[in-house]
Amino acid sequence: MTAPISLPKLSQAGLFVLLAGQMLPQIDFSIVNVALDAIAHSLNASATELELLVAVYGVAFAVCLAMGARLGDNFGRKRVFNIGVLLFGVASLLCGVANSMWFLLVARGLQGAAAALLVPQILATIHVSMRGHEHSRALGFYGAIGGLAFIVGQVLGGFLVSADIAGTGWRSVFLVNLPVCAAVLAFSRRWIPETRRDHAASIDKSGTLLLAIIILCLLLPLSLGPTLHWSLPSLLPMLVAIPLLWLLWKVELHQEMRGEFPLMPPSLLRLPSVRFGLLIAFLFVSSWSGYMFVMALALQAGAGLSPVHAGNVFVAMGTAYFIGSLLSARSVAWLGRTRVLIVGCVILMVGLLSLIATLRIVWPGPGILNLAPATMVIGFGQAFIVGSFFRIGLADVPADQGGAGSAVLSTVQQACFGLGSALLGAVFAETLQRSGKYLNAALAGLGAELCLILILLLSAIVYNNKHRHSTVQAEVPVSLID
Repeated sequence: MTAPISLPKLSQAGLFVLLAGQMLPQIDFSIVNVALDAIAHSLNASATELELLVAVYGVAFAVCLAMGARLGDNFGRKRVFNIGVLLFGVASLLCGVANSMWFLLVARGLQGAAAALLVPQILATIHVSMRGHEHSRALGFYGAIGGLAFIVGQVLGGFLVSADIAGTGWRSVFLVNLPVCAAVLAFSRRWIPETRRDHAASIDKSGTLLLAIIILCLLLPLSLGPTLHWSLPSLLPMLVAIPLLWLLWKVELHQEMRGEFPLMPPSLLRLPSVRFGLLIAFLFVSSWSGYMFVMALALQAGAGLSPVHAGNVFVAMGTAYFIGSLLSARSVAWLGRTRVLIVGCVILMVGLLSLIATLRIVWPGPGILNLAPATMVIGFGQAFIVGSFFRIGLADVPADQGGAGSAVLSTVQQACFGLGSALLGAVFAETLQRSGKYLNAALAGLGAELCLILILLLSAIVYNNKHRHSTVQAEVPVSLID
């Protein structure tokens, strides 16, 4: 990212406005999980449509993320941030008044695109308008806000659905965004400075379009597979994704050779640390989002917990994640980023095994207290993995390409948020169809996540042995849910 024309100072009040804007899309990822059962009953939604409801938000977020960052650089970050907040409010209103599942899916996709406009401007504005201790402190807030948003989203979503304020039910989890968006817009005009690049950079339209098509080719078969009994037509798009990936590589390589700004720069993808970072994103982020989807459905539709109680089950996990995130930087300094990743995988696997054993014992009566020990271990392990993700992925990226490297990792990360619910959701739905028991479906989903994390653990051990320099400390304080 080149230096802006001027370097206006971001005040503490402006920082809090930006962080309030950051919480909007992060809360909205988790808040919808505890409303899934209510949405299913209200709009007669199938399991596939519920998977798509979670996935379409993450996919739209991922596909538009790099474009949102480029628009902010070119036309002013404050301006694009405000446009993103406004569109997020409009999309939230459309979600809240949706009278059909397909209307809700389209509105949810618009919400993800709006999030991709506002989120990149937050870190960029902090980066160019704060210095020294204030800059470091702001990044600390930025990194920790993910754990806080996770807790708020789960608890607030459960409360709003159960409270049924003015008869709005599940619609309130979207409508609650409206006053927050209005407040952020009102205060941003005064407190957030305008910044932009010296020279405008072109937007990679062809790369963005190809990436969107590839993600859909992976998402749709995973979502529709159980319904279509994994027939050949349902799996065909996965085969189409292979030549499209090759085409994307060629298109991006051609743009890079011409000195343009590709969405997925091939020079970065050749770096082992970047490729391993992408593997972490796929295996961990997919399993994390899939875990949230599977557990939310199992606790409500299977165990009969109310939305508020289902949301509160995740409080212990979110709290442990928040505490673990505060300790992750110190752990990286002590052990090195790759070893912290290995430790995080081991802790997470212990937590998953404990949760599987706990569900077998307490079902059909899971609750906040009997699930808390296992979910706290899971949250702590997740924080250690997150603390290593960007540090490993950006370890060998040149300083002048730091923005591009972060965009590549963030784009794949957000795409995996969408794909994870489809992947583990497919395992959940297939097992539920075969056995008719929610416990078996939940255990199958958790077992699939355990396998993904085991693959990540083995990959991390191999990577650590081949690239021992990757254990050197590298501070990149970013949140999992950017």
